[in-house]
Amino acid sequence: MKDSRTTTSSGKLNPVSFSFIGFYILAFLFFAANAALTIILPLRSEAAGLNQAEIGLMMGSYMFTCMLLRPFAAQMLGKYGPLRVMRWLLMLHAGTLLLFIVSGVDTYLWLRALQGVATAFFSMTMQAGIVERLEDKDRAQGLAMYTLFTMVPSLVIPILAVQIWQNASELAFTLLMIGLAALPLLLGYKVDLPQSTVQNKTYTLGDMLRSFSGIWRSTPLLVSSVVMLFASCVFGATATFLPLYMVLTGMASAGIFLTIQGLVVILCRFILRKKIPSDGSWNTWLMAGLMLSAALGTQLLSLMDMLGPFVYISAVFSGFALALLYPTLTTYLSFVLPADSRYVLMGIFMSSYDLGFSLGGLAMGVVVQISSYSVMFTVCTLLSVAALIVVVFFRQRMEAGNKVISTSVN
Repeated sequence: MKDSRTTTSSGKLNPVSFSFIGFYILAFLFFAANAALTIILPLRSEAAGLNQAEIGLMMGSYMFTCMLLRPFAAQMLGKYGPLRVMRWLLMLHAGTLLLFIVSGVDTYLWLRALQGVATAFFSMTMQAGIVERLEDKDRAQGLAMYTLFTMVPSLVIPILAVQIWQNASELAFTLLMIGLAALPLLLGYKVDLPQSTVQNKTYTLGDMLRSFSGIWRSTPLLVSSVVMLFASCVFGATATFLPLYMVLTGMASAGIFLTIQGLVVILCRFILRKKIPSDGSWNTWLMAGLMLSAALGTQLLSLMDMLGPFVYISAVFSGFALALLYPTLTTYLSFVLPADSRYVLMGIFMSSYDLGFSLGGLAMGVVVQISSYSVMFTVCTLLSVAALIVVVFFRQRMEAGNKVISTSVN
């Protein structure tokens, strides 16, 4: 018999049920590997003689591969179902982490790309499970809690990764990779994922191309994708170059900065999870505020030579933007996109995040080479301001759908 405390009258699950706690723990373990490698790989690569552009290419290949495969991952969900796809991807994830143990810097580019393949399928599978398993009113909470646990590793793993690097401990690195390869594989086989989705069909190449063209016909998808593209470029540049920047200046610790940022993300996603609209409505000023917060975060980083230890304030602003932007946009699109092509179209949206994150490493690495880290973070500030302008410019068209929602509720 189902526990009424963990299920609703319609058979849907509660976002804090035991089944969903398993979801969240799996998300933590999966993304803990990336949190560690985001710190260790750039440091190892620089020590091996790679320049900033090469490091940016290597780190950016992770999200670039994600971008290419998100819509394909959504297609596989429709054909094989989330449960079977999860088991395949976790085997790939485990194999990739084990290869990092025995591989050198010259193979990191390809291993990061393989990591990106697994991540593309993982995030699509988990978010499909959340949408399918939860009531509409709980969807924002579920997505916020899921994305919270994807960020929890950034609270503790960076300091551990810095310690492993500073102590040059190959044994610690090996044990960490083995643990993060095995535990998700064991837990993933028991996670409560649906065997099929509402989008229970196979997409042809023509169907997928038509879905891509739909981005220009859908204002919600277009605006959300553009805002996510600019914002994730900022997040990607920060994740890739912050450790190198702080090691170079010696004025702050990347581990402490990322821990503060991670703590802000976790607190905001947990405390404010019920404040995220879960009815398909658009909040212009919430989105504008998030982009302003992102702009303040990177502008403070660009002034680190003047601020010194006070630069940690930047982590608060960046963490607030990072906490709410992705779950807010994802929840909004999960309501306004047509159900029969929801996951493919959401895959396109998530590809904008991946493309931006990848460009944050690729393009901003070139900016650093021809100028400086300070200039690069100023460029990131301008990108956040550009996204803010897009949000305000399309305010009326985006909020027009709110009237329809209000009418249907009344």
